[in-house]
Amino acid sequence: MSSLAARIGGGALLVALAGTPAFAQADFTGTWGARYQEDFPERIPGPELGDYLGLPINASARQFAESWDPSRITLPEEQCRVHVSPYIYRGPLNLRIWEDRDPDTQELIAIKHHISTYDQTRTIYMDGRPHPPEIAVHTWKGFSTGKWIGDMLTVTTTHIKQGWIRRNGLPMSDKATLTEYFVRNGDTLTRISITKDPLYLTEPLVKSEDFVLAGRSLGAGNFLYECHPVVEVANRPKGAVPAYQLGENTFPKEFQDRYKLPEIATRGGAETMYPEFIDKMKQAK
Repeated sequence: MSSLAARIGGGALLVALAGTPAFAQADFTGTWGARYQEDFPERIPGPELGDYLGLPINASARQFAESWDPSRITLPEEQCRVHVSPYIYRGPLNLRIWEDRDPDTQELIAIKHHISTYDQTRTIYMDGRPHPPEIAVHTWKGFSTGKWIGDMLTVTTTHIKQGWIRRNGLPMSDKATLTEYFVRNGDTLTRISITKDPLYLTEPLVKSEDFVLAGRSLGAGNFLYECHPVVEVANRPKGAVPAYQLGENTFPKEFQDRYKLPEIATRGGAETMYPEFIDKMKQAK
């Protein structure tokens, strides 16, 4: 081969490689099962009424929770109410992830999550499209866009319906935004979430969960979530919504007494998230 031909061949190779990313992104596709070693009492049996420990809530969130009656979830319109995206990954679920690619160019359009709980499919757009205007429709999963930082997927979500940050009445408003970081280490997928809510949180709320890759494909039945609302409380007056008026709810005091905790701890707030708060608790006893 002549030196000229070698130079031409080498140049063609460089041109071909120039159109190929230097490093492939992490592959999250597959079926994943949740692990609950972190925050187990909150995530599986569920938190107790009046337990606001370690959450950066404000007075409005606390009042909302203390007016919330747990029998409200017996209302037919509440029984199948979907967990919103900041929260749904923390409960029992199977998670299936796949990629949506352009059939002609194979460019990545979106990453899809199918969450077995409430049979939800979430779309994370990866094609650079902007978020819609503030007045656009809000949904249980919100509007999500993602981008890669090395092998870490960063996701930003807006337009989420009102939900909750803990299943004991602590609310999340429809002004909340969610930032997530997905990292894969072997067969473990870690999700770190940061929820910001200008109405009910004074500081960002940070949570994390782990998922483990399933060794085999799960059958369709593992992803079916049948929810059919029924009348659970007979003779309830039409239009009645269970709730507590100010000062009526005694459950927060029961939680405080059961664990012999000072009131300043059980009522939450940003300061209860930090180690220095232990000294304040000791002084309060």
